[in-house]
Amino acid sequence: MSSSFPPLRDELRGIEPYGAPQLSHEAAPVQLNVNENPYGPSPAAAADIARAVGEAAVSLNRYPDREFVELRGALTAYLNTSGGSGITPDMVWAANGSNEVMLQLLQAFGGPGRVALSFAPTYSMYPEYARDTLTEWVAGHRADDFSLDLDAARELVLERRPSVVLLPSPNNPTGTALPPEAVTMLCEAAASYEPGGIVVVDEAYGEFRRAGTPSALELLGEHRNLVVTRTMSKAFALAGARLGYLAADPAICDAIRVVRLPYHLSAVTQATALAALRHAEELLGRVDDLRVERDATVVWLREQGHEVADSDANFVLFGRFADRHAVWQGLVDRGVLIRETGPDGWLRVSIGTADEMAAFRAALIDTMETHDLTKEPA
Repeated sequence: MSSSFPPLRDELRGIEPYGAPQLSHEAAPVQLNVNENPYGPSPAAAADIARAVGEAAVSLNRYPDREFVELRGALTAYLNTSGGSGITPDMVWAANGSNEVMLQLLQAFGGPGRVALSFAPTYSMYPEYARDTLTEWVAGHRADDFSLDLDAARELVLERRPSVVLLPSPNNPTGTALPPEAVTMLCEAAASYEPGGIVVVDEAYGEFRRAGTPSALELLGEHRNLVVTRTMSKAFALAGARLGYLAADPAICDAIRVVRLPYHLSAVTQATALAALRHAEELLGRVDDLRVERDATVVWLREQGHEVADSDANFVLFGRFADRHAVWQGLVDRGVLIRETGPDGWLRVSIGTADEMAAFRAALIDTMETHDLTKEPA
């Protein structure tokens, strides 16, 4: 047997799989590291989901609707009340989490000889989508406040001529939202060369945006190369169901059909998502509570002397620490798990319940005082 077994692609050798650190609830009772919604479905919503899955179970010997027509209609109705207007079912596509949606976009529009582009710091899976589809990855840079320098961003797009531009809004891990003019400028830039590129605005955390922060859904009618992605994992408290979706020109949805796997959305997934959408008002009812808790967390962290990025998401990036790992470990030792991610010196905390955030505040104060962990000068 060859010493290089298994015959993995050379560029994948030695790479660790993606994933946030996982600890048991016994080791870390307060888990604020993966941006989950801490408020699960109500008993009524859970019962409706269970009933819908039960109904689907009696026909699991048959393949599901590969076009998921009913689900696309329900997602369309939701999007038209969540920042969009004039969206039709042929403009909607869904897959197993927004991760699979992104991968399908790179499979369809990336590939050898093509470029995917974003601006760091940003979601750490983006370069992995590019790698897995043999697409060249190019990362520009954000300003010190994590906003985009629009002129520099436009110049980079015109220079590298990407097939896919990935723009999370709010950005992960910073929480920074994009202004509409940024989306417009980059859509126009990506449409100015042949064969052009698509601009993907990743709104995984879009429902958490602050009042007055618009959704890119409003711009779909103006830019044929714009794609807006969403997920049911966050605001809908449905991370365990794995349902992501997008809205775009029908031609983009048709192109994705070429690369999608057969019957990629199971009957169980479709039934679960449809039931959750029937309870949208209820499931989204705690979003306002999380926004309030997020804003209070930003204020409190700044009062403690930390540097904090403005956030339109359900998490907060804060720092800067001379030894961020020591701070992270100090919190874990006190039963609080957050995420060691983003630029050097920064940490990210997901927004949990009021009790969980109180535990985080107490643990952070104790960690800083006990270990004399100095903050790094800005």
